Amino acid sequence: MSHEVWNGPRAALAACMMLAACAAPTPQGGPDDVQAAPPGRVDCEAPSAQVIALGVAATNRARAQAGLSPVSANALLSRAAAAHACDMAQRGRMTHAGSRSSGPAQRIKALGYAPRITAENIAAGPYDAGQVLREWNSSGGHLANILIPQVRQFGIGYATGADGRTRFWAAVYAAPR
Repeated sequence: MSHEVWNGPRAALAACMMLAACAAPTPQGGPDDVQAAPPGRVDCEAPSAQVIALGVAATNRARAQAGLSPVSANALLSRAAAAHACDMAQRGRMTHAGSRSSGPAQRIKALGYAPRITAENIAAGPYDAGQVLREWNSSGGHLANILIPQVRQFGIGYATGADGRTRFWAAVYAAPR
């Protein structure tokens, strides 16, 4: 059975603080569901090799400081993260729940990855890869996902929202069975 890690109230609080800088609307819905940008036509793309490498490097720096083994990039996890970032951008909402109410474990299983453990970090705002990775590494709840000892693989994805300036990010941390 896989273990999903959700960053409920901490993720929502961090998102609200990050979104205040870009004058986003006030949050609506539950604590894990933040209106980050208007819904609509978005720019969804596969993550670049450079962004994946930055993500692996930032994740492994944090893990090394905690005495944990490094992670490696996984194409299926990046594909799942990119698809979820695109889904969030299309809806204009930062949430761990996919448009079909899926969670990260269900999304990676649908792509053929058999997880032993799964965790996800998300963000939305006018952030580049370096900024979002620094935020995750300095946020207690996000860092807790990065430092799950059993995690062995990592994937990251992003999409630009309909407003053209809000970037939606998702990172998936997992270990295969």
